[in-house]
Amino acid sequence: MTPSRAMPPGRAFARRALAGLILLTATACATGPSLENQGEVTAPPGDSRELTIGSAGFTESDLLAQLYALLLEHAGYSADIISVTNREIYEPALESGQIDVVPEYAATFADWLNAKVNGADATPVGSPDLAATMKALRALAAPRGLTVLDPGRAVDQNAFAVAASYAEKHGLKTLSDLGAAKLPVRLAAGDECVQRPYCAPGLRKTYGIDIVAVDPKGVGTTQAKQAVQNGQDQLVLTTTTDATLDQFGLVLLADDKKLQNADYVVPVVNRARAGSDRVRDALGRLNTVLTTADLASMNQQVDSWRRLPEDVARNYLESKRLIPEE
Repeated sequence: MTPSRAMPPGRAFARRALAGLILLTATACATGPSLENQGEVTAPPGDSRELTIGSAGFTESDLLAQLYALLLEHAGYSADIISVTNREIYEPALESGQIDVVPEYAATFADWLNAKVNGADATPVGSPDLAATMKALRALAAPRGLTVLDPGRAVDQNAFAVAASYAEKHGLKTLSDLGAAKLPVRLAAGDECVQRPYCAPGLRKTYGIDIVAVDPKGVGTTQAKQAVQNGQDQLVLTTTTDATLDQFGLVLLADDKKLQNADYVVPVVNRARAGSDRVRDALGRLNTVLTTADLASMNQQVDSWRRLPEDVARNYLESKRLIPEE
């Protein structure tokens, strides 16, 4: 999943952020799994008409929160947005009903809840198998009073890119192609890539890629991309919704053997307040249209063109005829 980073506030964030952040910060330690042992899992799903949507504070999360708010408003709800960058704060707030809806990533959130329930050393439950990941995620979320709605087509997962000229020279379209080429590869990534199974060890084991060194320049940073652009490194770890690859002359290589976990975008709701079919149907309309490429394009409009997330989200939904034009 894309690392958190601060971004300009959206419409509703300006109305509620300060008070909300104070409230969430003050209650985070005391909130805990408030619904876990109170029988709420078997109670009828709630349908509050005033909903608060949480954003994790980076561009893509801001965009998804705005998309959710606009769809819910179109369905007759009052929807506000609050930005809380720390999952340790916003997840308990989601359980307690201070936040009602949050855009999440299936495998990442499944592993986070699993670690919260079973300890940091628990065997990961997220995997490249979306169905298995969703089953594990829903089993972990339900006892906490959370409902995980259906994933759509959009996925923000780790990905690897090379220079377009390098790909053309060696005939590369997939990571399997790179492994078969038997080229020595320096990988620009974070320090943890040396040990993480989805990174250098996985590239060697799954694809047979000859990773000769990991250049610790971070995940998808400007420095990492520049290192591949100028030939210092040959491969960079980034994400599938990275909107800046073209600026550096880079292209993604397809993860054709599915090394990466299924980090599909999923709405997670507080069941007691937003677990109704009406909320599910309103947000589910996005699933039929939103693609990974769409997310990357919207990220670019905000990050590179300096457009407001609300404006980008509104234009997208209008273009897909999911909400009427203003």
